[in-house]
Amino acid sequence: MKVRIVLDVACAWSFLGFTHYLRAAERFRAEGGVVETEFLPFQVAPDASADGEPLREVHRRVFGPSAEERTAEFAAIAARSGLDVRFDRAVFANTRPAHDLIARATAQGAGERAVALLFDAYFTEGRNVADPAVLRDVAARSGVDAAADVVADFRATAELGVRSVPLFLFEDGTTISGAQSPDAFLTAFRGVLVGR
Repeated sequence: MKVRIVLDVACAWSFLGFTHYLRAAERFRAEGGVVETEFLPFQVAPDASADGEPLREVHRRVFGPSAEERTAEFAAIAARSGLDVRFDRAVFANTRPAHDLIARATAQGAGERAVALLFDAYFTEGRNVADPAVLRDVAARSGVDAAADVVADFRATAELGVRSVPLFLFEDGTTISGAQSPDAFLTAFRGVLVGR
């Protein structure tokens, strides 16, 4: 089955949702299921600089006095899923180059691996995902030819009218929005299989 995922590597909820999706996909594959994942690009901040700035500064501007509390709450939620989200390290930068890498990786069968590594780079390691050196490293660790002439195509996302991420579009029309549990994704996988 095919699942299209709309996400942004700068979105913490996309990180959590993708992680839950991936865990469910691994369980479904272990049961003999087949899942092909396609990624559709979305930028939560298309005007962000490629140079980047500390994400904490952005959170302070956007959330004001509640920034620390909000980020601590999310970090605790993520930790319960085994994720180490370090907002104190994260670099807020333009994700267009990361989406181009995701498109290359997906074309080469390594999209899931590249996305997981990009999320780790952004939220755990505090690396700038617009930095060509970081992208080359992620490509190498994903087994992706970074020089391949493939770029992210934002048209499909625009045609769908997506306004927030993450969004998971299953081939049978099932749609999951947000960071749902691995069990919710596994139920969706099995539902598509039964409906065939």
